[in-house]
Amino acid sequence: METVEMIKKAFGNSSDLIVRPFYWDQVEVTLVECETLTSSTFVNEYILQRLTRLTLTPQNKETALFNLLPNNSITILNDVQQMYDYICKGFALLVYDEKKAMAIEAKADLDRGIGQSDSESTVRGSKDAFNENLNTNVGLIRRRIRSEHCYLDSLYIGKQTRTKIGIMYMNTIVESKNVDTIKKRLQKINTDGILDSGVLKGYLEDKHNFFFPTVMATERPDKVSQALLEGKIAVIADNSPYVLLTPSFFVDYLHASDDYYQKSFNISFLRILRFLAFLISIFVPAIYIAVTTHNQDAIPLNLLLNFTNQRQSVPFSALVEALFMSISFEILRESDIRKPAAMGSAVSILGGLILGDAAVAAGIISPIMIIVISISAISGLAFSSMEMIAALRSLRFLMMVFAMFFGVFGIYCGGFILLASLSTTSTLSLPYLAPVSPFIKEEIGDSIIKTKRKKVKKRNPLLTKNTTRGRDV
Repeated sequence: METVEMIKKAFGNSSDLIVRPFYWDQVEVTLVECETLTSSTFVNEYILQRLTRLTLTPQNKETALFNLLPNNSITILNDVQQMYDYICKGFALLVYDEKKAMAIEAKADLDRGIGQSDSESTVRGSKDAFNENLNTNVGLIRRRIRSEHCYLDSLYIGKQTRTKIGIMYMNTIVESKNVDTIKKRLQKINTDGILDSGVLKGYLEDKHNFFFPTVMATERPDKVSQALLEGKIAVIADNSPYVLLTPSFFVDYLHASDDYYQKSFNISFLRILRFLAFLISIFVPAIYIAVTTHNQDAIPLNLLLNFTNQRQSVPFSALVEALFMSISFEILRESDIRKPAAMGSAVSILGGLILGDAAVAAGIISPIMIIVISISAISGLAFSSMEMIAALRSLRFLMMVFAMFFGVFGIYCGGFILLASLSTTSTLSLPYLAPVSPFIKEEIGDSIIKTKRKKVKKRNPLLTKNTTRGRDV
């Protein structure tokens, strides 16, 4: 057949492309599949065996094939380009006419099972996590939200990869214009391939967002389900275990999955602690540099003498000390992430101990600087979002430079820049600091200070116009 020859030519006669013709008196049917994507058991037992028992004529071949093959995912194709796509998706094709074929889903199980979350561990809560299969990820969400109003829209992105992207939302809760905005941004993507959901983040974020993440990535189904019930939108990419949530506000990064399984007082304390960790990570090294370099009168005399005594043998300025320790910590952290899991964390722990002790003994670093940088770095790790950790790292270096040249006044200027950046950042054209600025009464009870679970509040009016149906906070 001409169509079969076109398929073989398009795939370059690849060694994993199987072409198996079958002949009847006046009928020829050719099975075409990519054996690395299809299940050989399914093809052998449910397609080949049934084909051998068929009696086809030119008049009944399509009807006989359609009725005899046991599959609920059978599609009649009339275009050669569609045939290419379905072969790459793991379908087996029965080409029975020129430029006409029947696609039968016969995908092989190439996915890992449902495991636990590696980046967002929880003490109290569900343990399952997303994997690389889009249908599995959607199923984990639908198992939690058993509603017909949970919509899933699909599209394919990437001229070469044709990656399937799912847009999931609650139709009765979400603001429809937000869904339209997401769809338009995704449809404008013109690239050869989308290999992971992280590639989509740059397309979904608003412009001029310099520091802070506005699209949250998570591998927890319970977190995505909670976000959908709040009126947010989930973007699911095939072959990626991370689901993107948008819009994402600043207070969302102070929340954790465990927060909704504990008492309100404990949750409020933990969220305040995370906010303090946010401030400590950015400002503590800068404050130390400022008070030891420019503003010595800002600290008690005894403490100043202690700092001076520790720095007597150090030949470098406080900024050079802080940069050396901060960069060393980042290198250790990066090596800890990239090295094989079998090596454990012994290398980074040993490296940190030896580096710190040797630097102090050699008079290169003062002991107080090690304490300052350690507290700042550890505080930055209180967040699970890698994008937020990267933003804190950038702001920390920026504040240290300001403090070195301008002292406490430079920290004030840096704090003003930080506040201005937070105030001007937007997510889906919505204010990033909501519900604090602008003040939203309906959501303030679930921002930093969490109120008791006694009343049913209205939903966030920024995310939905359906505020009559309550949400438990």
